[in-house]
Amino acid sequence: MASVKISHITKSFGDNLVLKEFNDTFRDGEFVTLLGPSGCGKTTMLRIIAGFEKPTSGELYLDDLLVSGGKTFIPPEKRAIGMVFQSYAVWPHMNVFDNIAYPLAIRHTAKNEIRQNVERVLDIVHLKQYAERYPNQLSGGQQQRVALARALVAAPGLLLLDEPLSNLDAKLRESMRFEIKEIQKKTGITVVYVTHDQTEAMAMSDRIFLINRGVVQQSGTPEEIYNRPVNQFVADFLGKVDFFKGIAEEGRIVIPSMGGPVLPYHGDLRGNVDVAIRPENILFRDDGELCGALEAHYYLGDVEDCRVRVGDEIVRVIADGYGHASLNGRKEVRMHVRDMMVFKDDGALDEILMIRT
Repeated sequence: MASVKISHITKSFGDNLVLKEFNDTFRDGEFVTLLGPSGCGKTTMLRIIAGFEKPTSGELYLDDLLVSGGKTFIPPEKRAIGMVFQSYAVWPHMNVFDNIAYPLAIRHTAKNEIRQNVERVLDIVHLKQYAERYPNQLSGGQQQRVALARALVAAPGLLLLDEPLSNLDAKLRESMRFEIKEIQKKTGITVVYVTHDQTEAMAMSDRIFLINRGVVQQSGTPEEIYNRPVNQFVADFLGKVDFFKGIAEEGRIVIPSMGGPVLPYHGDLRGNVDVAIRPENILFRDDGELCGALEAHYYLGDVEDCRVRVGDEIVRVIADGYGHASLNGRKEVRMHVRDMMVFKDDGALDEILMIRT
């Protein structure tokens, strides 16, 4: 397998700075996701790793081999990398077996070795029974697995995936997330995965690199980034969250726009703060510190998605769907905030304190 060392890589297209000082190491056997909004630089980083782009400055190593940087540049075909794109890009005139065998065939690999390797990856991607079928006889998910098998057949040390599930319907996309993760575990291959879908990133990654405007805002495990975001962009991009202007005092935070409810607070900040509350961290409870009018609630089966007016604010609450009937006909509700995040309001948004109540 392979590790990827990214040393102070910057990439510009003319005056447009796309990546700034990307500096980290993707470990051997790790599943890394580059996450962020469209145009943030995540695909550019993937293309630099693949060898389709050269960095403006900085160096890229695969294991200990310098492949991009200074006067050194090793082309994509010599990097032992497999890549799967957003489009399936399977040959319509070839059956599944021949599509997967193609990378080995153009290397003039012996026929018996081709058959052994293709049968091995067909088994991994659960397509053995479809070996003789053509792409037009396959579903979208099956075609994507053909593309994945083709990338794996030559046993690359590194697999790059560029939004490979975005063309699939929601239910198939969900099942493919787990299939790809299982394949990665089974093969032990290092994976770099690009997506703008936070759910994909959370479900599949060992580590997430959240990028905005070419700068890595935060890297860490899904749990770290979700529960301890370093700034408001990270908190807002990953998961659902509402922000409220508050005033921190000793032992409490007051939110004037809600009519002055008091939330317990034991941090060191004083004065203006931004309070971030995820809707799943608000509980309907008779002794809750927030009181509001239930304006709408939407039954989604597993959860109840509610909107509660508190003063001038609309507070979103994700409640257990089991309690759906208890909300019918209710006008006033009380709520307890079990978890909130407090950000400084002076521009230093990387100063964050997680409060658990």
